[in-house]
Amino acid sequence: MKSIVILISGRGSNMEAIVHACQQESWPARIAAVISNKADASGLRFAASHGIATAVVDHKAFTSREAFDAELAKVIDGFSPDVVVLAGFMRILTEGFVRHYDGRLLNIHPSLLPAFPGLHTHQRAIEAGCKLAGATVHFVTPELDHGPIVMQAAVPVLAGDTADTLSSRVLAQEHHIYPQSVRWLVEGRLSLSEGVVQQLEGLPQVRWGG
Repeated sequence: MKSIVILISGRGSNMEAIVHACQQESWPARIAAVISNKADASGLRFAASHGIATAVVDHKAFTSREAFDAELAKVIDGFSPDVVVLAGFMRILTEGFVRHYDGRLLNIHPSLLPAFPGLHTHQRAIEAGCKLAGATVHFVTPELDHGPIVMQAAVPVLAGDTADTLSSRVLAQEHHIYPQSVRWLVEGRLSLSEGVVQQLEGLPQVRWGG
């Protein structure tokens, strides 16, 4: 059985979606731990209520990003993870940390990468006149919000959309594609070659939402 560790900084709604899917769909995996850089992250209470181990590594207690990442990796590795999932973990990770988990570190970003890396993605999509917006699950590489794409979800940008209304529709799709992507990874149903991810059974890697 594979072991999954999830990193959060707040509520962790994608973490909740992954926990529910893992338990309800009987994945050959377990959520070994949920770890946060903030002790008051509400997602920690959700995890604990579902019998999942929790831990806090407070980034403010470290004088450098490298020192924080080293301690974070030490705590993560204590749970022997096969997969590490970033679910609203609001820290930029060092190259050494990312390479330590190469091929088993996933992130979700609220845009159709490579468009709009970074912050304020929904407002930027609206201001650019995009007709589609969405979210991307990808393997993490040292370059921020880049890396081989596992799955994407797209929704139309509607007349009158605000960043909040668009964000809400995109988030609903995130809760589908992130659990699906994590499940594919733990079940060995993905291949990665020359920066391109393929679903081995030819299942769709795009989800269309409303």
